[in-house]
Amino acid sequence: MRIVITGASGNVGTALVRRLSTATGHELVGVVRRPPASGFAEMGWVTADLTQDSSLEALRAACTGADAVVHLAWGFQPSHDLAHLGELGIGGTRRVLEAVRDTGVSHLVHLSSVGAYSPKRDDRPVDESWPTDGVPTSPYSQHKAAAERHLDTFERDVPGTLVTRLRPGIIGQRSAGSALLRYGLPGLVPATVLDLLPVLPLDRSLSIPVVHADDVADAIERVLHARVRGAFNLAAAPPVTRAVVAEVLGARPVHVPARALRATVSAAWHARLLQLDPGWIDLAFAVPLLDTSRAVRELGWTPSTDAVSTLRETVAGMSAASSDATPVLRPRTVLGAVRDAVLRKPVSNRARP
Repeated sequence: MRIVITGASGNVGTALVRRLSTATGHELVGVVRRPPASGFAEMGWVTADLTQDSSLEALRAACTGADAVVHLAWGFQPSHDLAHLGELGIGGTRRVLEAVRDTGVSHLVHLSSVGAYSPKRDDRPVDESWPTDGVPTSPYSQHKAAAERHLDTFERDVPGTLVTRLRPGIIGQRSAGSALLRYGLPGLVPATVLDLLPVLPLDRSLSIPVVHADDVADAIERVLHARVRGAFNLAAAPPVTRAVVAEVLGARPVHVPARALRATVSAAWHARLLQLDPGWIDLAFAVPLLDTSRAVRELGWTPSTDAVSTLRETVAGMSAASSDATPVLRPRTVLGAVRDAVLRKPVSNRARP
């Protein structure tokens, strides 16, 4: 099977490549802005910047003759440049769909997110029929919801292509540690600070779905073989609560209302101290828990790693600044952050290529 994977060098992409490269009979093609220099001899790479219409030529070339396209590419930085992030997430999805349509690919797998869902009413898990209008104050959520509207139009206009949407909870793995640090901590703060937190100031109402990147990759592989259409929720038990996060961090939980936490994050974000925009706080307290019955029933999917173990592994990866051999998952160091700030400007102000 010839499988084209956009965003193959990212968190989920590397997990998917690990999984599919062990199977026989697959030809893997990764579409990324910055191909890795080494470590992925089992696949070919196509360079394309999905924020640009000029990427369509490379996308069409990559998709020609493909049995399936797995669209994972998304962006999180610079969080102050919403036009860029929208052009990558929403515009990039539109461009991938155009290439799929033009080359007649028969199956598209799109990685959506729990973030595409409208805010929850309570902590009862929702199935795939829950509205996907996003959380209004979260740019990430609104972009994910907008990408789903492109999929709606595509399915109506191109009925010959099978479309599968995966909506996972928060995705973690050890090798994403450095990338998550870049998103969540100021560049001058060392990773070891996570081992020294005495208290965790967080609203007691936190309850979010989490899933391991390897289990998301497993679901994608099952979808590729089963060729089923529609949406599938992906999450592991139990939900991650404030108590769970505090236990993993070895910190004492202290109740701080979400509104106060948002105000603090907003001030730090506007001061260019954090890349984490305040919409992520809104998202954390609005996303619903996920009913994964359809994935279990139709794909035979069950997560191999529970949510607490996934969180523990991810936090350990962040504390150790773990990484992988790709530009997206590259090592994060304080010295590297200083060098980038001096030579390339802070990421919040950095010009895009």
